[in-house]
This record gives sequence, structure tokens and C-alpha cells, in this order.
Amino acid sequence: MKYVVIIPDGGADLPIEGLGDRTPLEAASLPNLARLAAMGRVGAAATTPPGFEAGSDVCSMDLLGYDPAVHHTGRAPLEAAALGIAPGEDDWILRLNLVTTGTEGERDGLMLDHSAGAITDVEARALVADLVAHWRAVAPELVRGVEVTPGVSYRNIMVDASGRSYRDVTTVPPHAIPGEPWSRHLPHGGAGADVLTRLMALSAEFLPRHEVNAARVEQGLRPATMAWLWGQGTRPRMTPFRERYGVRGAMITAVDLLAGIASYIGWDRLEVPGITSYHDTDYAAQGRATVAALRRYDLVCCHVEAPDEASHQGDWKTKVASLEAIDTHIVGPVLAALEAYGDPAFNPDAEGWRMLVMPDHFTLCSTRKHDATPVPFVMAGAWVRSLVRRPFTEAASAESDLRVDPGYELMEYFLRGGLAAVRGR
Repeated sequence: MKYVVIIPDGGADLPIEGLGDRTPLEAASLPNLARLAAMGRVGAAATTPPGFEAGSDVCSMDLLGYDPAVHHTGRAPLEAAALGIAPGEDDWILRLNLVTTGTEGERDGLMLDHSAGAITDVEARALVADLVAHWRAVAPELVRGVEVTPGVSYRNIMVDASGRSYRDVTTVPPHAIPGEPWSRHLPHGGAGADVLTRLMALSAEFLPRHEVNAARVEQGLRPATMAWLWGQGTRPRMTPFRERYGVRGAMITAVDLLAGIASYIGWDRLEVPGITSYHDTDYAAQGRATVAALRRYDLVCCHVEAPDEASHQGDWKTKVASLEAIDTHIVGPVLAALEAYGDPAFNPDAEGWRMLVMPDHFTLCSTRKHDATPVPFVMAGAWVRSLVRRPFTEAASAESDLRVDPGYELMEYFLRGGLAAVRGR
């Protein structure tokens, strides 16, 4: 069997007035997903377990078949793995976002942009290097044993090997508080929180004066006015996917978080030139890479971040466009390639295939935040049949009798459901 999982990150949404009270999934032209839904089954899966926030770290782990209650230790450790960082057992790992906060007028003190205007890698690396040097110069006691590794765009990883603990600290993702006063969401809970808030305050004094930000302002771009620290955790332990499910997998993504999860479960990360986290990504290259990877792997996971980033900007037009691009350049070519493997239900000599398309969580254009509503999914392929045809939409999935809760059980069903007879043969 060949398997493909396509994740249009944050693709699910609520009805939007500008779309005639339709969701982006309902408004977009998605002929390939419509065909997939007609061939297979539409359902809903609860990817946010009780007690967790609807974040990509939790929901993607759940989607890939791992219970966050068992395996999740924090978001930052997952991204650290993608960067090749090997922290010690007792080291604490945190995310460092470059963000834009309001500094004057009626927007003063508000969280304006969790990505600092989608800042470039080159700009971000210059800012982070100079910020760390500033921290070491003015507050060396705070950063003793601390190392910061740049990631992609606004995303960076900080590892604290000083022996401090952040176990009792509560932090908030910056993308969870758009337009809100950031001072109400600073880290809190113990001495570790004091360290983080002091570092963040120093960054807010230093970064706005940096020459990189001055140049961005001149170009009409958002500056990186602050370093936001969050997502802390220690290194997790996860059973390799092949040992757990008997399937060899690979991940295609532009996002370190998904690449980090892939690393922990023993998947290869396949590099694809031209792919990004935004709508400027090369969708066609990602589709071609997924098709090519099927020759070498049992399962290929293709993750596309663009719908989520558009949602966090409240940009439903770009969200619709990104979903249409995924349908055209990824779902269509991948489905055509998979069908060549045949259906053993009709041809005993066929290898067989299955395909799952599923957002990790809702991301609402109206609030620019994630939402924990169970997400829609569509599954098709060998031995996947439904008596009731449903479109791949949020409303149709909510009406389906195929509901998976907890969501991490969906992977078992996707890989093995109905295949007992095949194994016997």
C-alpha cells in the first residue's frame, strides 16, 4: 500500500460574511477534493485533547497518531529537533518569535503581528545575533548557559542549559493574542518567568532602534520590535512510526515544527527548493516532490502552512487562493499518481493506495486565532467506501457519522482499517 497525508494547515474555518457566509473550504473551487470526497469518506476528528490549546504542535502530533497527553512536552523541543539541536535531558527549550508590537498611538502596547511582517531569514538572523550580544553585554547573568539558534523567518529556538527550570511557567503564543495588550500575556509562574520577562523587556528596548528595523520601516514593512519567548519544554520521547505502525514515512514541509515531529518519529524530511510558509510557496514543486517520494516511501506527508498564515492575518482572500492552489497543484497530481497503484478490491495484483486530506486545526480569519473545533477530513482509496456522499466541508463533516475522538486514533484507522483480509491474503 501507498499512503499520502496532505495537511492544509489551519484550512478549516467558520462562515465569513465576505464569502457570502461561506467558509473558505465552501467558497473555494476544489474539484480534486470534491472528487476525492465522492470516492471516499468525509468525517471529523478531535485533534485537540482536553486540557490542551489548539496549537499546531498538539494538533499535528495528534493527527500523526501520537497522543499529546503522553508525548507532548512543549512546542519548542519539536522545532529544535528540525534544526539539528541536541539538548541534554534537563535542558529547557523555548521558542523565540520576532514580533511586531504597537509602539505609538492607539495601537500602543498591542500585539500586531506574530511574524514581524513575515520577516526574511537574513533580516531575522542579523537581529537575533545582535540581540543575543546585547543580552550578554547588559545582563550576562540572565543568559549564562543560554544559546539561541535561528530558524526560518521569525522563528528561533533558545536552549537554556543553566539548570534553571521553567516547569511551572505559563507562556502564551503570540499568534493567540492578535490585537490584544501583550503585557497581559507575559510569562508568569516562578523565577523562570522573571528571567523571560526581563529578557523580553530588554529586547523591546533594543530591537526598535536596530538598523534592520529602520530599513524595514522605510520600506513600509513591519519592524521586529520585540522577542517573544514561549512554548517551553524538554526533549520528548516518541516511539518511531515504523515500529508503531509498520510503515516507512517522510515529511515535506517548510515549517520546523512539522519537521521536528518527523525527526522524533523517525521520518526523513525531504527538502524542496522554493517552498515557504506563505502563499508565495511553490505549490507545484511540493506536489511533484510528493509524487516522486512515493517511489521510496510507504507514506508521504505533505504539509502546507499557507492557509494558516493567511488566517492569522485575517486574509480570507489569500486563504481561499491557497486552498485552491493546494487542490490544483498538490491534491490533483498526487491523486493521479496514487490511482496508478490500483485498488486491490477489484484487482488482486494491485498494490493499492489511500489518501487523507485534513487540516490540523481550525484557524479563524475572524479572530486570527486557532480553534479547537473537530476538524474535517476526507479519506479515499482501497476499501474506503461510503453509502452517503458528502462534500469536503466543515458542515458536512460535522453531520457525518464518521467521528474520531480521540483524534490520534484516526491514523490507525487510515493505515489499517478494513485491511485484515489483505494481510491474510
